Amino acid sequence: MSQSTFLERLTGQRRAMSVSELTALVKILIEGQFLDVWVEGEVSNFRRHSSGHWYFTLKDEGAMLRAASFRMQNRLIRLTPEDGITVRARGRLSLYEARGEYQLLVEHLEPVGAGALQLAFEQLRARLAAEGIFDPERKRPLPLLPRRVGLVTSPTGAALRDMLRVLRRRNESVSIIIAPSRVQGEGAAREIAEAIEALNQYGSVDVIIIGRGGGSIEDLWCFNEEIVARAIYNSRAPVVSAVGHETDFTLADFVSDLRASTPSAAAEMVTIALDEALSRINGLTESLVHALKYRLLELRNELSDLESSRAFLSLLSRVRNLSQKCDEAVYSIESSFNAVVKRDRSLSEAVSARLRDADIRRAMERRSGRLAVLTTRLTASSDTALNRGGERLAVAAGKLESLSPLGVLGRGFAMAFDSRGRIIRRADDVRRGERFRLRLSDGEIDCTRD
Repeated sequence: MSQSTFLERLTGQRRAMSVSELTALVKILIEGQFLDVWVEGEVSNFRRHSSGHWYFTLKDEGAMLRAASFRMQNRLIRLTPEDGITVRARGRLSLYEARGEYQLLVEHLEPVGAGALQLAFEQLRARLAAEGIFDPERKRPLPLLPRRVGLVTSPTGAALRDMLRVLRRRNESVSIIIAPSRVQGEGAAREIAEAIEALNQYGSVDVIIIGRGGGSIEDLWCFNEEIVARAIYNSRAPVVSAVGHETDFTLADFVSDLRASTPSAAAEMVTIALDEALSRINGLTESLVHALKYRLLELRNELSDLESSRAFLSLLSRVRNLSQKCDEAVYSIESSFNAVVKRDRSLSEAVSARLRDADIRRAMERRSGRLAVLTTRLTASSDTALNRGGERLAVAAGKLESLSPLGVLGRGFAMAFDSRGRIIRRADDVRRGERFRLRLSDGEIDCTRD
């Protein structure tokens, strides 16, 4: 049905749309149709704006497409675009209305081709190196006799069979824990990182080997992912990288504690054969025994030289003289001590004899008689003094009783007190109707004046 109005049909005229209206309609159509697209092309005219946004063009032999990536999204993109490299970009189409141009808003960017992959590799390696992830000081030595070895590799690959064969051949007592993961393709990097973390959470793995066989740079690219490098860096157990052939290098090789040229070589590195271990132990034991015997012989010869030396003989003579002087000093001390003991014993015997001659009991009897006489006198004197004091106290009490106001009350007198407790001496001190108290010998009476 035509969009023209009835008036337009009558007049033969149509209403023209504004540029903004048409652009808005096109924008709705484009953004609703292309929400998630992948586009591959060569980068050109790359510009990094001061705001942090990226602007560039994707082109091929027949067309060009403008692209933009905003600052918040750039932090999640591992590759910085450069003119001339081929990339694969994922995003959504949008229309920039101010210019009437449609553009791709990039959310993900990955390199295509060996040159672009090498550029992404160098960019990420430089950024991680600046953080110190590759520093040799943080690399740990491998355990001499590991009990458990963790393997991160494909469960169907030849690398797993090679490592198992070498480990079993060299030391059957070693426990092997396999953390399976894909080793190429999309999503492989995340599986490798999760496998490393799972072995660390297991808690008793002494060393971890991550590896796979050789391949192209595209096949090995998952070992160049930042998530794998950080998983190796954060691993509590030492990690051996055995990716590809001897000429293949990945970021996993740089961050690992040790790099092996092949998976089989990694298995050789982390284990020691039982016969080799026993041979090394026997060799070390023999070397230690020989070293001890040689050292004892050296010490014996040095002792013989010292014994026969003039200085040793002089020292021996001096020691003997000092020993003799020490014996003489001990004898002198013992003699002095015995003399003192003998003198003290004689003095003690003389005192004992004098005590036996003295009659202590007679002296005690005389003093006891005198003490009894004195006690009798003291008792008589104290009784006399108490009697005299009692008589004086009785006389004083009588006088006090005769002078006491209570004694007067007993003879029929009374004392009057007003309501405030003051003594009433005259009749005028109490007004008519006022209450007062009379104190008698055996109590008080409340009264009121008429």
